[in-house]
Amino acid sequence: MALRTREQYLASLKGMRPNIHKFGELIQDITTHPATRRVVESHARAFDAAFDPKFSEIFTATSSFTGEKIHRFNSLMTSLDETVSNMKLKRASYRRTGTCSGGTCVGWNAANVLWAITQEVDRECGTGYQERLKKWLLHSQEKGLVVAGALTDAKGDRSLKPSQQPNQDSNLRVVEVRKDGIVVRGAKVMIAGAAASDEIFVVPGTAYGRDEKYFSVAFVIPRDVEGLTIVEARRASDGRELDEGFDIPETGTTQGYLFFENVFVPNERVFLFGEYQFTGKFIQYFTANYRSCIGACVAGQGDVMIGAAMLMARANGLQVKTFQNKLVEMAVNNETTYSAGIGALTQGRQHPSGVWIADSLAAHTNKILVATLPYQTKRICQDICGGIAETGCFPSYKDYSSPKYGGLIRKYLKAGQKVSAESRARAARLVEWLTLGAGVPGTMHGGGSPDGARIVVRLESAFEEYADYAAKVAGITEAVPEPERNK
Repeated sequence: MALRTREQYLASLKGMRPNIHKFGELIQDITTHPATRRVVESHARAFDAAFDPKFSEIFTATSSFTGEKIHRFNSLMTSLDETVSNMKLKRASYRRTGTCSGGTCVGWNAANVLWAITQEVDRECGTGYQERLKKWLLHSQEKGLVVAGALTDAKGDRSLKPSQQPNQDSNLRVVEVRKDGIVVRGAKVMIAGAAASDEIFVVPGTAYGRDEKYFSVAFVIPRDVEGLTIVEARRASDGRELDEGFDIPETGTTQGYLFFENVFVPNERVFLFGEYQFTGKFIQYFTANYRSCIGACVAGQGDVMIGAAMLMARANGLQVKTFQNKLVEMAVNNETTYSAGIGALTQGRQHPSGVWIADSLAAHTNKILVATLPYQTKRICQDICGGIAETGCFPSYKDYSSPKYGGLIRKYLKAGQKVSAESRARAARLVEWLTLGAGVPGTMHGGGSPDGARIVVRLESAFEEYADYAAKVAGITEAVPEPERNK
């Protein structure tokens, strides 16, 4: 079993059936098209890292099944150290790309969580899901697959349950059961890294009830499976008209809308179907692990923002020490989400199946931090860099390069004595991209909403127990009940 190279990864993508659309056209080659080549590049760098002595320990792992070296994002995380390595990989990826590589993240988490869930389902229901999952995991390790994770449904009317929706396809569901598999229809939306993935792991988007067993399904499919149409979402500063020069970095991310129109899934790729009572547990495990590790994502991009702010300060002719306190504040934000994530993992436990599950309360607390602190980091970055780094405040690369008036732009763009006009332009565009453009990761809703995380924190925090601690410390012996509401 050999590690897959960048070249093998790109060749695999080139050989897939075209089913990705953007700007009204079907993309024939996602590795070269302006709308998708950057997200592919972001993922390709993970394969480079596997062969780089500086990063190989982070980007590779040992298979718990075969004992052979594999890409880490295909592994089962069966210890605290291996799960922390998930965070190390995420932070390193962001430092190398500045953006999200969802195909080396969400599907990986889904497979690990399903390893625990399938054991529980098999034990209680007599199914054989975990053996199926093991065979697929061995396949993914052998091939070095990039696997996106599709969690979020279109949902429809938020006041209604999935089974009550006028449009039943608002939540992905099984519409036909065959002897050899199932047929599904519906949509999964805002799926990171789908365009750059070999396969897509589809999992329940919420906890389902007794009337929703046909929505309670988990499976994995090739990204180019028949019946699946993918439409890439529009992001700021990702247009084809900007596909040159320094207007967009060579990396980036995309969010796909996945439309399933009677897609057939063979039984060997189905890992949950109908066992609605386990969907809540799946969401619990999935969000605990994911919301722990996303702290590394925003920390890694925050590291790049610190660097970009330093480059801009120098290009503006100012010493970095002028902004030392602000840089420290940015660093504190980065380390807060990273450390909170590791804390959630450290307080977690090993599931009887062997995989590691983070502490739910600490993980959801981290999600709330992830939805706030990175925006402070972005604000400070723009504050340091000045108005040139804000959207709409700097000409395009085509104007910068214009033979008619580009010289004027370059003449007046030059600021720092030892830094060229082009370097100042590149640094400014990078800051714009990181803080306002397509480089921004899903800090607010990536992995779920912060309001959802607050609900979990409220439910899992022992507030009455805390009041009892305080009463004992204060020497209060009488009951201190809640006041009755005024009628």
